[in-house]
Amino acid sequence: MPQITRSPPRLVTLVLLTGLSVLSLNMFLPSLRQIADGLQADYALVSLSIGGYLAVSAVLQIIMGPISDLVGRRPVILGGLVIFILASVGCVLATDIWVFLGFRVMQGAVISGMVLSRAIIRDMHEPSEAARLMGVVGMAMALAPLLGPVLGGILDEVFGWRANFVAFVVMGVVMVVIAWRDLGETNLSPSATFTAQFRAYPALFKNMLFWAYSACLVFSVGGFYAFLGGAPQVGETAYGLTPALLGVGMGSISGGFMLGNYLTGRLAHRVTTLRLIIAGRLFATFGPLVAMAVIWAGWSHPVVLFSGAIFVGLGNGLTLPGANAGVMSVDPKLAGSASGLSGALTVAGGAVFTSATAAFVGGANGPQVLMGAMVLTSAVGLGAALLIGKLERAQHAV
Repeated sequence: MPQITRSPPRLVTLVLLTGLSVLSLNMFLPSLRQIADGLQADYALVSLSIGGYLAVSAVLQIIMGPISDLVGRRPVILGGLVIFILASVGCVLATDIWVFLGFRVMQGAVISGMVLSRAIIRDMHEPSEAARLMGVVGMAMALAPLLGPVLGGILDEVFGWRANFVAFVVMGVVMVVIAWRDLGETNLSPSATFTAQFRAYPALFKNMLFWAYSACLVFSVGGFYAFLGGAPQVGETAYGLTPALLGVGMGSISGGFMLGNYLTGRLAHRVTTLRLIIAGRLFATFGPLVAMAVIWAGWSHPVVLFSGAIFVGLGNGLTLPGANAGVMSVDPKLAGSASGLSGALTVAGGAVFTSATAAFVGGANGPQVLMGAMVLTSAVGLGAALLIGKLERAQHAV
């Protein structure tokens, strides 16, 4: 057995952990119809593989944050990866929809890689530098969903839908080896007990700045989840896109996200974090609003739909690094708990936005409804960003 490293992990390790967490959510989305046909189940039931996964991930994050503050980031991440591998094997072998869904939601354990990578960065760096590095990691978060649906669509067309989950098994094993060798512990001031850590949650509950940052995160990412929930159905029913073409189109939002994270990395030391957050919300609100107006005017085309999604991705790339760093800076001693709780709220919101959008985009006005959902969530995120500014000014005045 190789010697356990004691040094902080390299950034590339955190990038890979985050990328696998994101891939597990969206790589197989172009195969939803094929999974339904293969397991002889309704499409709506198969879509629980998204909403159920998100719901379980939300619960896990509430637990993972305090556990990582107690026992460390490393063992929680390694444990999550092992569960992810076993669950992926279960998905490959499943012949019944309920068995498949059971193992699918177990895959949610891999979310530890994304949540605790943020906490690790905050362990090692001050907020402004943490925001810059989260922007770098965010580029991987963008690249993974940009390439994931394309790869998933190709694997489906060549080998069948189960090939996606075989790929997850291989990725999980490789990631365990990398994390074992490189993922040194960064939580150098662990909590006394698990109960004591949970008792710290009320301090976050009473902090309005924490809730403002969390609302900004929930409704910013909400636009992305609304797109995930509605784009597969709109692409198939309104535009007749094949799984491979749908995968390319769904990667559009991730392309914008990558650009936004790149700009954050370049601008973080020259522009205040709050200004980047607000700028991101403006892009994410008005981009899909223009696309919705164009579609209402009669120019309904996949290019218009996915162009609106690009602006949501761009806005999120400008917003999320600073908002994630900010929510963990409310109380640095509770960085893991704050990351877990805000992440749980974000994923729970995502489960709601995904399911709600999927339920309402099936009609003739599906493209407009999808754009409208993205506008609404992004606009609420903009309001939360403005509230952050107000609360921080009041805090500085005191």
